[in-house]
Amino acid sequence: MKRLCLLAMSWLLLLSVPAWAADTHVALVKQVSGRVTVLRQGQTLEAAGGTQLQVTDRILAAPDASAGVVFKDGTLLTLGGNADVLVRDYVFEPKAGKYAFSLYMTKGSAIYESGKIGKLAPASVKVETPKATVGVRGTRFLIEAN
Repeated sequence: MKRLCLLAMSWLLLLSVPAWAADTHVALVKQVSGRVTVLRQGQTLEAAGGTQLQVTDRILAAPDASAGVVFKDGTLLTLGGNADVLVRDYVFEPKAGKYAFSLYMTKGSAIYESGKIGKLAPASVKVETPKATVGVRGTRFLIEAN
């Protein structure tokens, strides 16, 4: 009986490891209005409330669309119509003192509001457009890229 219990527990542990390894999301799409898609490793996903975002995901909003995104550290990003945003880098490991937040916005508009990374390590936050780079120092701002 003990052997069967150990075998069952081992299987449960093995089955749960891929779930831990696959938990690479850095943000959640909280709400979507209109058509918003996520490009991930050559695939196109329709964004909806609860969609998990990963580093290297590209978020595209149709002209009449918007989306609210919440990162693990509480950073808020509200995308407006025609937004095209790439999540370049994201690290939030407060126990290890590791932080990184980097977005590249090709076009469209967005409202950014700092989370814990912007407050704990503001120099590690970067939002770029084709014409400008914004260094964030714990703030809220509107950014537009053409």
